[in-house]
Amino acid sequence: MNEIRVPLRHARRFFIDGEWVQPSSEAMIDVIDSATEQLFFSVAEAKDADMARAVSAARKAFDEGPWPRMSHGQRAEYLRAMAAGIRERAEDLGQIWPRESGVLHSIARRSGAGSADTFEYYAALAGTFPFEEPATPAGGATFGLIVREPVGVVGAIILWNGPMSLISYKIAPALLAGCTVVLKSSPEAPGEGYLVAEVAEAAGLPPGVLNVVTADREVSELLARDPRVDKITFTGSTAAGRRIASLCGERIARCTLELGGKSAAVILDDMDIATAARTLAMAECRLSGQVCSSLTRVVVTRRRHDELVDALAGAFSQIRVGDPFDAQTQMGPLAVSRQRDRVEGYIAKGIEEGATLAAGGGRPKDLDRGWYIEPTVFGDVDNSSTIAQEEIFGPVLSVIPADDERHSIAIANDTIFGLNASVFTNDVDRARAVAGQLRSGTVGHNAFRSDFSLAFGGFKQSGIGREGGREGLLPFLEIKSVILEGRPTGY
Repeated sequence: MNEIRVPLRHARRFFIDGEWVQPSSEAMIDVIDSATEQLFFSVAEAKDADMARAVSAARKAFDEGPWPRMSHGQRAEYLRAMAAGIRERAEDLGQIWPRESGVLHSIARRSGAGSADTFEYYAALAGTFPFEEPATPAGGATFGLIVREPVGVVGAIILWNGPMSLISYKIAPALLAGCTVVLKSSPEAPGEGYLVAEVAEAAGLPPGVLNVVTADREVSELLARDPRVDKITFTGSTAAGRRIASLCGERIARCTLELGGKSAAVILDDMDIATAARTLAMAECRLSGQVCSSLTRVVVTRRRHDELVDALAGAFSQIRVGDPFDAQTQMGPLAVSRQRDRVEGYIAKGIEEGATLAAGGGRPKDLDRGWYIEPTVFGDVDNSSTIAQEEIFGPVLSVIPADDERHSIAIANDTIFGLNASVFTNDVDRARAVAGQLRSGTVGHNAFRSDFSLAFGGFKQSGIGREGGREGLLPFLEIKSVILEGRPTGY
């Protein structure tokens, strides 16, 4: 195991109003290395006074500061500076993310480049996005404008599974729009939030534009309740999303919710089973299955069911589980002990409800420390069963038999979720036709595909709104109609 190095300077403080400030209490949160169960580092835990202070700073920066009054091009230069700063911290991210969440080091060290690309993408929109558009009024006035202005103070609440990506797709468009932000980091994985705060400080972001604290659920709710916060953008479980939506609804605050999934891979009869099995098995190992859009329900016709279960079991049995810093490892641990307990509970429930355990189901026998779980495959899964309907958030696949293609589509849609899906077929026209019938925010072809450069989000209880691409900028903007009796200078 690599020597533990904590590449953060101010983990015991909060970044508020452009400064690293002392917390209001001595409460701390311990971050435990998911592979060794040893203490990685500790961070200050925000209490009511700390959250109020962060919101006050963001509110003042929006109402009185220069940030929303800058041009989009001026703000874009700060985004580019932050992108450069994130690229410089690639190795630091490679140390932090595996220990917090169990992701492979080879993936973690590349996350900085992806997040920097996100900041640069939104910076580029400064010159192309229609923040103002002339319009012709119908009521007799001479000139009209559709103006897209910043929504205001944004509370960004993120999950622990992929914090750097989640931060980037919330912070970058919010900042370009002219919003100010309170970023509430996850107690399980706060390191990336602190790193971004250090990057923002180095980039010279004006005071109060970005504020970073770490808090548990009770204090996090204060962010959603605070009338000084105009919008909440949240990534997490559907259960938590329902709570946040209800709090925002009480005061008609804007919210974007990226929530859970129980996504289906629909295997059509012309698809090679071995190819589909290899593709699904490798995709499910990314972040140890702790991915909201994972293709965890595999729907196939009955006559091919056993062949697919055997192929998936064979592919999963070859997956090398272990130290995320070992270059030979293909799947690391789960993020926290309670998550492994949760996954083991679902595996037990699947057996209890009559599904066939075809592979995995336990802890790797050669790993006595760390929150590891074997990649697991169930066959003969009833789509009404617990493991087919509830999000497990671990490397557990359920193979569900269907009568035919039409029945497969019906099964895929028979869920409260609608985040992701994929159609496995050699016929692109069939893939497009089936995609049109699946109630899902993303539909891929022959692979697990989620593309934030287009737009990412869900139907049904998988969320509200979209993140990524041009669509991901819209939730941070309010539309204003300006109707004038003459054409102003410059138009």
